Amino acid sequence: MDTASFDRYRDAWNSHDVDAVVEFFTDDGVYEDAALGRLNRGKAEIRAFVEETFAAFPDFRVEDAGSATIDPSGRFANEWTMSGTHEGDTAIPATHQSFSLRGASVGEFEADKIKRNSDYWNMAEFLVQVGILPQPPAV
Repeated sequence: MDTASFDRYRDAWNSHDVDAVVEFFTDDGVYEDAALGRLNRGKAEIRAFVEETFAAFPDFRVEDAGSATIDPSGRFANEWTMSGTHEGDTAIPATHQSFSLRGASVGEFEADKIKRNSDYWNMAEFLVQVGILPQPPAV
């Protein structure tokens, strides 16, 4: 897997192509969203997670914040910014507010597929941006 693969993976997310996103994973792949405490095992659970994401955030986008790093063993790290508008109910009712957050993915490839991907981003900042939590006081 190479950095061009990350471009294609990002493009699949940005075009909201559920099938393309899911096909980047091994059959037993794992997609973890650490901020949500959600561990999706296998293509069926990954598909459900991606579909829920697009339903809740119909304008969801991911932009690279830096270049991906891939070591010879297949481990990777990638920084990104995700954005969208909270239009669908999730664990919280839709707020119809926009967000833009930095985050990072770490994981590992098996041949040309993602074996494991773990995303890390700031849930508190998301909740502030979509109007659930108040803006913290300036320090």
